[in-house]
Amino acid sequence: MNRTNLRQSIFKLIYSLEIQKPEDINEQIDIYLENNKILKEQEIQEIKAVVIGIDNNKEEILRLIEKNLKADWKLDRISKIDLSILKLAIYEIKYTEVPYKVSINEAVEIAKKYGEDNSKKFINGVLASIVKETEG
Repeated sequence: MNRTNLRQSIFKLIYSLEIQKPEDINEQIDIYLENNKILKEQEIQEIKAVVIGIDNNKEEILRLIEKNLKADWKLDRISKIDLSILKLAIYEIKYTEVPYKVSINEAVEIAKKYGEDNSKKFINGVLASIVKETEG
């Protein structure tokens, strides 16, 4: 599985967790991996690491999203798809070695594929604002 496909799998799992709000995130991860026939150990470990990393840092990630929304926007106004994309991209930007340009580009591509018409512009704007804030 290439990086783009792996990222899309992670996005789909984050989205399903966003919808279901499970008590046991590890059980849901295992079910997702089994149902999607993800068998390579390296891919399994990466998916788990990212999803658990997002869950462990969700307060900070949500704070960054909320802080970088337009004044009249609140978190509950964001679609679950857009929120899932933002969580993944922000995690990559803040907590991994993935270059922010790659994370933003991939997030916009996922938004084009799965989001609404204005999702790509919204995602790009929020992430650009976060990068500007964090990169100084």
